[in-house]
Amino acid sequence: MNTPNKLTIARMIIVPFLVIFLLTGWGGEANRYISLTLFVVASVTDWFDGYLARKNNLVTNFGKFMDPLADKLLVCSAMICMIDLKRLPAWFVIIISGFRLIAAENGIVIAANYWGKFKTASQMIMIILLILHFDGIFVILEQIFIWLSLALTIISLITYIWQNRTVLSMQE
Repeated sequence: MNTPNKLTIARMIIVPFLVIFLLTGWGGEANRYISLTLFVVASVTDWFDGYLARKNNLVTNFGKFMDPLADKLLVCSAMICMIDLKRLPAWFVIIISGFRLIAAENGIVIAANYWGKFKTASQMIMIILLILHFDGIFVILEQIFIWLSLALTIISLITYIWQNRTVLSMQE
């Protein structure tokens, strides 16, 4: 198994630990920082495994399938935890996760465009801010990134549908 695929598997292994530390008191006062570290490490592996796979020509069918799955698992799990922590409304997570699942169900691999990259970056920043959940200006930043993530998710979806309308119409 190559390094990018190992990083993808490592990201999937991190997810249950992230959920545990987000939703329990196991880490005591350090919980938010343990959760933050787990999420950031997992997010970095998402970027790094893709970079290594493309740079070293290590793209595999396993990686094409598992990398987006690991990404969805990480982001959706973190957002679902934020519902229980009262930091995100359920309707928001349903919309964001629903769009992710609809895209995954399609079965067509569509290369990420800039809107998708901005969407992913905004969601990861949003989750980091929600994990830290500091008072003051950070509450405003949380809200900005919540709404920015929602807007970019919708824009990204519309862009994907428009750019791939001929491919998608062949699926009917």
